[in-house]
Amino acid sequence: MPPPPLPGKKRRIGVMTSGGDAPGMNGAVRAVVRMSIAKGCEAYGIHEGYEGLVQGGDLIKQMKWEDVRGYLSEGGTLIGTARCKAFMQRPGRLTAARNMVMAGIDALVICGGDGSLTGADTFRKEWQGLLKELVDNKELTSDQIAPFRHLNIVGLVGSIDNDMSSTDATIGCYSSLGRICEAVDYIDATAQSHQRAFVIEVMGRHCGWLALMAGVSTGADFVFIPEKPPSENWEAEMCGIISRHRKMGKRKTIVIVAEGAHDLSLNKVTPTRVMDLLSNKLHLDTRITTLGHVQRGGGACAYDRMLSTLQGVEAVEAVLDATPETPTPVICVIENKIVRKPLLKAVEDTLAVAKAIEAKDFARAMHLRDAEFAEYHNAYMTTTASDQPEKRLSKEKQLRVGIIHVGAPAGGMNAATRAAVAYCLTRGHTPVALHNGFPGLCRHHDDEPVGSVRELSWLDVEGWVSKGGSEIGTNRALPSEDMPKTAWCFEKYKIDALFMIGGFEAFTAVSELRKARTEYPAFQIPIALLPATISNNVPGTEYSIGSDTCLNALVSYCDAIKQSASASRRRVFVVETQGGKSGYIATIAGLSIGATAVYTPEEGISLKMLARDIEHLRASFAKDRGQSKAGKLILRNEHASETYTTELIANMIKEEAHGRFESRHAIPGHVQQGGTPSPMDRCRAIRLAVRCIEHLEEGAAKSKQELLADPMSVVVIGIKGASVVFGPMETVEKEETNWKDRRPKDESWLQLKKIVDTLSGRPTADD
Repeated sequence: MPPPPLPGKKRRIGVMTSGGDAPGMNGAVRAVVRMSIAKGCEAYGIHEGYEGLVQGGDLIKQMKWEDVRGYLSEGGTLIGTARCKAFMQRPGRLTAARNMVMAGIDALVICGGDGSLTGADTFRKEWQGLLKELVDNKELTSDQIAPFRHLNIVGLVGSIDNDMSSTDATIGCYSSLGRICEAVDYIDATAQSHQRAFVIEVMGRHCGWLALMAGVSTGADFVFIPEKPPSENWEAEMCGIISRHRKMGKRKTIVIVAEGAHDLSLNKVTPTRVMDLLSNKLHLDTRITTLGHVQRGGGACAYDRMLSTLQGVEAVEAVLDATPETPTPVICVIENKIVRKPLLKAVEDTLAVAKAIEAKDFARAMHLRDAEFAEYHNAYMTTTASDQPEKRLSKEKQLRVGIIHVGAPAGGMNAATRAAVAYCLTRGHTPVALHNGFPGLCRHHDDEPVGSVRELSWLDVEGWVSKGGSEIGTNRALPSEDMPKTAWCFEKYKIDALFMIGGFEAFTAVSELRKARTEYPAFQIPIALLPATISNNVPGTEYSIGSDTCLNALVSYCDAIKQSASASRRRVFVVETQGGKSGYIATIAGLSIGATAVYTPEEGISLKMLARDIEHLRASFAKDRGQSKAGKLILRNEHASETYTTELIANMIKEEAHGRFESRHAIPGHVQQGGTPSPMDRCRAIRLAVRCIEHLEEGAAKSKQELLADPMSVVVIGIKGASVVFGPMETVEKEETNWKDRRPKDESWLQLKKIVDTLSGRPTADD
């Protein structure tokens, strides 16, 4: 007999992973299980994908809170996935329906690719017919099926290829891109040493996202993707670009080929064919590297852990919101916003890409990909080589663009600078690096033999895309320290536009320059700020370059710490995070590692809060009874409290534990500034830098008085919700900035703090 239905709107929610495995799937399973339980529902793990649904028995198991402990840091899928031919046929789906009813499951959350999600929607459409057939066959009675008349299904896209339309990112794609970039960075070193060429094949049968983004992130010389084949004479075009790069002094060549790459006639472009061209025509010592399943393996990066967790939470909410008439949704992400989209439309658009490619309608194939894809492709084509005469502006529109870094270093600063320089050179502008911030400009502009104001060539910046820190130097000092000298230097070196990269200090510097424009005509120029700081505390944007690199470094550190805590079983680590007076890094890291508690400056720390958390730790360790992966982590932002320091909290926990468990504190410090920038920080830095220079170009034809009167002549670029926007500095300063705490007034991520607490089981003041 099936179990009786749960009271009210509570559901028994099944979760399964299907299709190819992807890093982050375990995070989605954990989120669905714990959110279901937190909402008073029951969660069931369906093991081995649709095969488990068809076979039933022990492959469908109720999952408890502790069953998903440690899932976030694991790669692959711990509940398994398998191909299931039986489910493709109606008799298989009939058996699956019976197994679900017998288990009492009335909702399914499925994490997989387009094929898996299409199968799920078919299952839902046939559901009532399947139940009727089971009654007609006397396998179930009318009374038994009565509570299960309607089946709700929610899709999560788990795919390393990022091949689903309607979403900017699929679970696993950024982890896979990270593997590729890491491999290319390693290959880069040996290629540079021997002046070799490497042809690197990456996954992507019908989608070139991995190949394109790897090309953008590593500064590859040429990229082949299915959606946008090269021109008819691509052999000569590719050889011409690579030959010019070599003549300019570049010592290595990287060509990236998606496994589904082809020419305009749909003839396959193979790595071997590319290698033969480079070897025979350009006489380059060429090697092929096929990365294969290395791209699929390993644990998830911070972004995929966050994405899978937030989408898993949203999936449960979607199940509980659903009515029998609700179309099957798929949970997507657009820029920084989690949204629900109709599943069938997303699958239809995805399949339409392959059809457009087959019909040689490549313009439609690019159109069917999201707008971000086309923008990245344009950014890559514009910045991969500077000698593109057709894109050069007329003399009167060409600018001397000053590029300056202000504040602490952040991953992606160099990638943004490289993109800005390459774009400037392509358009005929002169990029001018102002080394070591405003003090460098004022004190060392005319040093001998080389001053701090230097024009940059393409070769100067070509290798910067994967470098951390700041190659032109950065400084926290503001222009107000010597405003007259700053203005004098701008005039002396004929700076026509300013592109600034940095954090809250850079934001403050742009504000000072804007306010000084009436007194100093030298500042009556277009100015654009690209936020870059690990703290992600710049007003005008929800995302700052460098924050993803920081999160990856912090998550890796915490994984190692948690392993130590789990090995000794009864140990708590209190880890101090950076982030200034913004709790963003602590909160997102807490979401990504499954922290027991997170302390932020926005919320502060009280004695009552600490008492609740210590009591929660006592209860949690009392229930463990020798379970594995029992270590706990607490994250504390460096400015969460002046009184309750990281060490003090660790000592308080140790004292109150009375020997039943231990406590330690750990401070990763500047490790959080990261080494090599993450692919996300590289890609977004390049895309946003190109946007900034395009915006500066719009001011080229305006007079100083027109610029002074135009609020959009001084802007901060940002990602807000589902859009990239330029915010006028005057408005952002007045309406969006908490100057006292050096952060935005409205921090979009604050709502995520509640999810961290819910998924850790942390008690609140209301409990």
